[in-house]
Amino acid sequence: MCLPQRKVSREKPGKWGVKMAKLTKVEVDNLKPSDKDAFVWADDPKGFGVKVFTSGVKSFVFQYRTNEGKSRRYTIGKLSDTLTVEQARKKAKDLFREVLAGNDPMGHKQQRREAITVETLLNRYVESPTFAEKAETTKATDKGRIERHLIPLLGNKFADLLTADDVRRAQNAIKDGKTAGRFKTVARGLAKVTGGAGTADKSVLILRAAYAWAISEGILKDNPAASIKVAQPGQRETILGGSDDYAALFRTLAKMENEHRIRSNVADAIRLIALTGARRGEVVGLHWQYVDLKSGLITLPPKAHKTGSRTGKPRIIGLPAEAQTIIARQPKGEPEDYVFKPSKGEGTLNIAKPWMDVRKEANFPDNLGLHGLRHSLASHLAMAGASAVELMEAMGHKQVSTTQRYIHFAERARTTLAERAASIAMAGMNEANGKKKADVVPLKKPRKSKSA
Repeated sequence: MCLPQRKVSREKPGKWGVKMAKLTKVEVDNLKPSDKDAFVWADDPKGFGVKVFTSGVKSFVFQYRTNEGKSRRYTIGKLSDTLTVEQARKKAKDLFREVLAGNDPMGHKQQRREAITVETLLNRYVESPTFAEKAETTKATDKGRIERHLIPLLGNKFADLLTADDVRRAQNAIKDGKTAGRFKTVARGLAKVTGGAGTADKSVLILRAAYAWAISEGILKDNPAASIKVAQPGQRETILGGSDDYAALFRTLAKMENEHRIRSNVADAIRLIALTGARRGEVVGLHWQYVDLKSGLITLPPKAHKTGSRTGKPRIIGLPAEAQTIIARQPKGEPEDYVFKPSKGEGTLNIAKPWMDVRKEANFPDNLGLHGLRHSLASHLAMAGASAVELMEAMGHKQVSTTQRYIHFAERARTTLAERAASIAMAGMNEANGKKKADVVPLKKPRKSKSA
């Protein structure tokens, strides 16, 4: 069968030209090209047709109108061994049903072409003013987790099709070390990435923040990371239980420093965290211009601490005498120089890996992280009777709910202490009443007490 040499429809089926009842395989095979691209339409289903190009290529289409009356032409695909006439007809019937249901298949197809991947989403988030408001050390850490964990695992998925299960699988993969490796860095040349539960949870929080930003910008509608469970701050951490633990910490630092197994500035940075409860990023990112040893204060501008971008306020850290001594013995630099200088390259001092060695030698539990030193100070302040307002000021918290967990921890600790103290008296009371002598709980504070 040959196409007639006359004008045929380029827009609407049935307006001009050829129309066939069903458009069978034989009919399609017999279609020959003319001097212009042309369409042949079928009644089964309405809108189903084939476009015959001047080159002889045949492509199946589906023509319809949207609810707004706009004409759309959906390209199903080229006739081939993998797309037969009947397969194309089946697809056209599916599209026909979509149109009857009020949908716009072509509009959906256009949306899919314009859909962004998770990698694109994360890159846009990193370039956003929202991300720029974070502290410099936080931005560096977040970028590392995005580049080394999130993008390798989720980057090629469409952001709007990502599911909570996808996020959970990525979380477990990071936790199990499947993204571990060694990566080149500008600052230190080579970085060892191990993954783990903490990194997995932090990565989920970064993804959650990126989606929240995208939703606020009207880019996406749903946040698949919102329902993913992560450990809250302090849930995994243990704390230093008392003066014996602190003594073990400082003895270990001194011993390793004297034996040249840890650099002096690394040991001092850890000491400063333990004495002030400052965050790791606040210490390794500390510039001389933020320090006033005469007044015994560190004043971090909003851009240099975690909650500054949200509060717009500086964070004041009081320095006890020993903390002032630690800072004073660091090699002096320009106002914009770091107090604790890295050994080489740019960036901040790396104290995470040395801390693992310190922790092991001091025989501290594996889940006592550097942040656990901060939790320790906050917990002991609470147990000493500090109010929520005082804790907020000392720890630089934005919300009282963050501080309240230390208050609750202190209350539970005091209750437990009272019960242990009363156990001796209770033993005597039971004996006086002729009851079996109760076991006496020793009045000794355990080192591995869980923080709130």
